[in-house]
Amino acid sequence: MSDIGAAEPWVIRETTLSADGFESGRQRWSESVFALANGHIGLRGNLDEGAPTGMPGTYLNSLYEERDLTYPEAGYAFPERTQTIVDAPNGKLIALTVDGERFDVRTGSLRRHERCLDLRAGTVRRDVEWVAPSGAAVRIRSIRLVSFTHPSVAAIRYEVEALDRPVRIRIDSDLVANEAQPDQSDDPRASAVLDSPLRPLSHSPEVLLHRTRRSGIEVASAVAHTGAPVSASSEPDRIRAGLTTTLRPGAPLRLDKFLAYAWAEPDPVTKALADRDEAAGLGFDVLLRRQREYLDDFWAGADVELDGDPEVQQGVRFSLFHVLQAGAQAGPHPIAAKGLTGNGYDGHVLWDTEVFVLPVLTYTHPACVGMALRWRHRTLDEARDRARELRLAGAAYPWRTIGGAECSGYWPAGTAALHVNADIAAAVLRYVAATGDEDFLRECGLEILAETARLWCRVAHADDDGVFHIAGVTGPDEYTALADDNVYTNLLARQNLLGAASHEGLLREAGVTADEIREWREVARGLFIPYAQKRAVHEQHAGFTSLREWDFDRTKDDDYPLMLHFPYLNLYRQQVVKQADLVLAMMLHPRAFTAGEKLRNFVYYEARTVRDSSLSAPVQAVLAAETGHLDLAHDYLAEAALLDLRPGGGESGGDGLHIAACAGVWIALVQGFGGFRDHDGRLSFAPRLPGHLPRLRFRLRHRGSRLRVTVTPRQATYEVTGDRVTFAHHGSPVTLADGESATLPIEPIATRPAPPSPRPPEPRKPMLSNT
Repeated sequence: MSDIGAAEPWVIRETTLSADGFESGRQRWSESVFALANGHIGLRGNLDEGAPTGMPGTYLNSLYEERDLTYPEAGYAFPERTQTIVDAPNGKLIALTVDGERFDVRTGSLRRHERCLDLRAGTVRRDVEWVAPSGAAVRIRSIRLVSFTHPSVAAIRYEVEALDRPVRIRIDSDLVANEAQPDQSDDPRASAVLDSPLRPLSHSPEVLLHRTRRSGIEVASAVAHTGAPVSASSEPDRIRAGLTTTLRPGAPLRLDKFLAYAWAEPDPVTKALADRDEAAGLGFDVLLRRQREYLDDFWAGADVELDGDPEVQQGVRFSLFHVLQAGAQAGPHPIAAKGLTGNGYDGHVLWDTEVFVLPVLTYTHPACVGMALRWRHRTLDEARDRARELRLAGAAYPWRTIGGAECSGYWPAGTAALHVNADIAAAVLRYVAATGDEDFLRECGLEILAETARLWCRVAHADDDGVFHIAGVTGPDEYTALADDNVYTNLLARQNLLGAASHEGLLREAGVTADEIREWREVARGLFIPYAQKRAVHEQHAGFTSLREWDFDRTKDDDYPLMLHFPYLNLYRQQVVKQADLVLAMMLHPRAFTAGEKLRNFVYYEARTVRDSSLSAPVQAVLAAETGHLDLAHDYLAEAALLDLRPGGGESGGDGLHIAACAGVWIALVQGFGGFRDHDGRLSFAPRLPGHLPRLRFRLRHRGSRLRVTVTPRQATYEVTGDRVTFAHHGSPVTLADGESATLPIEPIATRPAPPSPRPPEPRKPMLSNT
């Protein structure tokens, strides 16, 4: 039996009492939960000894292999190749033999097996007491970290102690390339299985050098050990360091292992060895201390505290930690949908990054955002090439990619989802407004804004009345494809066009003409936003409310997710929504809707949204809070916060965590109950808490200052550290200087009951404290 224990504020603790707790499906899930990463390298939470395992995984950001895409019939502009993240050489492996018996949790007897993910220390600690079949008892303790301050480095401290009597032990510490991978499911979110993608080039007892067979990326993997003498040997796909000794009770053996990776470098071997030597020279304790200092600074500007629900409290910190692990990087690199916790979606980055992950990092760790957007700028030429291939103008960023080229051959939800371009532009505008990073704007941001604006001017067309329309697109809701005038897409395109035009002076210096900028404004102001007068709601896209209603009464629980049980043509022709689409538009563009429209829209689409996407619940939480459905907002918040922390909560969690959904937990709390909005750099708050949650506290970074907000059901307190900050509280302007605070009242409102939903979230039980 294995389970995550009672909620703790800063620790995820897994206790396993028997070998049954290591069955494959559950093991895959826990390997995702206990993954460590720094945005540059990532280690899945596999056991030190390597077996049993659900899916081995060591990932290096942008180390990928190419594969051919095949189609039943050829078509113009179909992508010919895709990219798949590669399982890099695995240095986590440390095998133990006790009196001739190989340590394996499935044999002998487990007296104790506990793993702890420490969110403040940035480590995974393991503590095992094991009795071998021979009767010899040992205690095994390990600490694993992936360094935030030394991005190419991971380290493991491994200790073995004899408990009852002297024992003869052997330790074999391996670095292994081209590990066998398990077969994947037919779920489209799963990764392809690559057989031996790394071709060996050279090897020594210190470093392996490989090259991916088709993409041609060279990667060097270096290893060193301190603390105990080892003898090492190598072969093309393996370095093994070993030692044999006798342990006596009370005299544990300690071995520190240092790993360093270098790839896509002019001389990766030299770089990997230098980084390894630097880490080994500093020692494990120094790496551990620097890890804690880095995280102390992060939490000082990012922590969210929620009294009254200890599970959600644990979930929001777990989620923020994994968002940081995905985004902090030596970069510029992409932030993939699974981060570096698994190979789901083949390791691709999607639009989720700009809409969910980057907003959170903008206000908690903005340096990560600058890196991620510089990567988008670095791949701008590929986006231009794709636009030309599609007979469009400007840039057409890919739906799925690692290296910048379009990797999705599925047109309705891929190429037609042009909103990804406006999503990226929105992230640029948000980052510049929140940080004032003018260097980034001039070096990268302006070019992204201009090229994406050009795309919309080519895509949009004017009708006889001069109204502009965007036809044949797919919005965030992939159950409605190739539709006209998707509200989300049109509002984001408008923001893209006007946001680019707002930097007219700099653009004119860069050679953009006044006529072109005038056209951007004309198209933006003329874009059509469909509204169904008879139903008094906005249409997700033109004609949506005229489609046939989905028969939810005849849809069984095991029919979800619908995309795996119904033809897409059925989904496209009916009013059924995979994930919040119009609701997401209201969250991102609140000023485009009146309060009454938001309420009517929310209730209407709540009755048609099935949440077959992990991105839906956080967005629904935000609008539920804004429209007065406070208890429902808490239910959706909990659904998002516990998604990856509970086995089976996310069906694809075994292939890695849902990083955008992790970001969504922060969004549900800070933008939902905290009522936080950023209107082109003008901050506002409209906080509201349900009565059974006594307190919410969160922190934001804005233009070098830190703002701490404490919300109770009746009042909100704002405190500023740094430069002066101006914001609005429920519409009233407030300005605070360094060290100043203000406590302001919150007018109580009646809580609305949850509207009908085809799949209502599990009701949240009120709790009294976090103890």
